[in-house]
Amino acid sequence: MTSDYTTWAWPWWIIMVAINAVNLGAAVLIYRRSLEPRDGSDAVYRQRMRIMGLIFTLVGAYRAVFVSRYFTQMAWFDTLLNSSFLIRTFAMAAELSFAGLFALAMIRVYAELPTEHNKSNRFKTFLTIQSPYFLIACIFFAQFFAFGGLIMKSKTLFAIEESLWSLGFVSILPLAFMQWQRLRSVRDESLKMLKGSTRLILVWCVIYCCYGLFYHLPLENWPSAFQQMDTGLPAIKTGWTAIRDSFVIVHESKAYSDWGFGFLLWHSAYFSICVWIALYLMRAPRLIGETK
Repeated sequence: MTSDYTTWAWPWWIIMVAINAVNLGAAVLIYRRSLEPRDGSDAVYRQRMRIMGLIFTLVGAYRAVFVSRYFTQMAWFDTLLNSSFLIRTFAMAAELSFAGLFALAMIRVYAELPTEHNKSNRFKTFLTIQSPYFLIACIFFAQFFAFGGLIMKSKTLFAIEESLWSLGFVSILPLAFMQWQRLRSVRDESLKMLKGSTRLILVWCVIYCCYGLFYHLPLENWPSAFQQMDTGLPAIKTGWTAIRDSFVIVHESKAYSDWGFGFLLWHSAYFSICVWIALYLMRAPRLIGETK
């Protein structure tokens, strides 16, 4: 047992598990409170938002316990519960839920406060109506590349996955700004939830797009992918053996050198800040003060 193991691993893990335990409790409370009223024209919307929020929070809690790194199949515990393939499957449900929370919240703003636009202008139509659906499509197709990257050990496929994530949120950035700009100066208590959601979505889009376009993609993902193309290392894996290995191989480690600062920063932010965003959006932002 090295000092590297004892000085950071368990304190960090305990903090992350504790945060997600509280998050899970909050999600259950929000879910139960959002069950009423069960009728109204927004019942389906509220149900979808609370289910997606609960899914994301549940997966976040699971992954906070069973920390995993896809490419190296590094795991916190030597158990199939920490399998990279299993966790990637859970992550697919969580990531689609995360995108769905954003998309449905933005679609709801448009439904509550429709914007006049020239339907012959396809670009404007895309920005105001279709971009939330495009976000969901990007995150959906990203799942195939994520599974491919895990199974084949292809950094190029992982880079494409991350590129689709950035593309999806870049696509909704203009709409996020337009919706925030429209609501920011309006003083109306019935718009309180919508104003909060538009502000939150805009802040997230700006931060995430800057992170993806100026750091994550050009400095981490694609250089690593090009290096693998040039050297052929690590070798690409194919066939049923690759699928089996992605599920059963678990490299247990709690050494800082195996995880690195970048992963720990990403993991800490993802399973705290992103879960808090999901908790906010699962309240189903909408006009308040009446049952619709």
